[in-house]
Amino acid sequence: MASTYPYHVRNVVRGGIDGVELRDERSGAFAVFARRGATLLEWCVPHASELVALTDGYVSADDLAGQNGVRNGILAPFPNRIADGRYAFDKRMHDLLPGIPADERLTYHGVLREMDLAIAEVQESIDDANVLFTGLLGPQAVPGYPFALELSVRVRFTARSLALNVTAINVGRHAAPYAAGWHPYFRLGDAAIDSLELTVPANRCILTDDALIPLAGAAAFAPVAEAPQPDFRQPRALGATVIDACYADATPDADGLIRSRLRDPATGRQLTIWQRGGLTHVFTGDTLARDPRRSIAIEPVEVMTNSFNRPDCESLIRLAPGATRSFACGAEFHVESECASDPSTPIAVVTA
Repeated sequence: MASTYPYHVRNVVRGGIDGVELRDERSGAFAVFARRGATLLEWCVPHASELVALTDGYVSADDLAGQNGVRNGILAPFPNRIADGRYAFDKRMHDLLPGIPADERLTYHGVLREMDLAIAEVQESIDDANVLFTGLLGPQAVPGYPFALELSVRVRFTARSLALNVTAINVGRHAAPYAAGWHPYFRLGDAAIDSLELTVPANRCILTDDALIPLAGAAAFAPVAEAPQPDFRQPRALGATVIDACYADATPDADGLIRSRLRDPATGRQLTIWQRGGLTHVFTGDTLARDPRRSIAIEPVEVMTNSFNRPDCESLIRLAPGATRSFACGAEFHVESECASDPSTPIAVVTA
């Protein structure tokens, strides 16, 4: 029986990729997620007689399999890089890249993005559409990660917003190192990113070495006014600046959410990217194999790069047996001179 609600969820194949489409029949807005990794492939919202593309995702099965740039990938059980692919946890060393030569030892952004997930729940209503993706990361699934996690990603879609809730339950017998994030590439239609303005309400930057690994201890943190990275506490045009940097110590709004904003001054179109806690990584996509600098990655992450090797992150990444942790983030589109019709509200975060 066909749904009577304006929000629909249906199975689709895009570019040879199995996925699901969430659509608002009234406005024509839609988002498509791959079953693999719950990866966002496409998100479009209508404005001014145009269907505005808001993300730059994978376009084919080969593109998705290659994972170049980790386009819109969900990052778990760790975001960004782990130095040399090795880390210590509870006095045991682990190697994520066994047998890999020293000059090729690069690992980043976890493994959830490459997992084939099940769709455990679909909800359609008058207000939104929800899809719950689930998967099990077993103790033998990944070299160097002998821990067991039940992972899930709940997606909430409305006519102008997306919300993600990434959850892990430690179903193993031992504590596990764990953190999550999201790696979305945003755009505002066909506007060049050089013309866009970015706001990130962070007060400190993370300083790194040449391999993009944060410096040890307190040396990793610098006030944004003194750091080599651009200061985005006030709206600032991106211009031709090349950015691959992490921002920390953000000032949240009254509701506890950290909000970054990407704006096109020519059209008034704007994306507000929100997250509950954590840090924000910004990457202008200059090294992408396809369409460099067509979009900008504004990445909500729970912890900084190489957190598995940092004593100051030990309590942040530790997930006890039986414990649950969730990380909520999302984005909302609106246009200046219009009232935001659907303020983003995060899905409840469960902690244990």
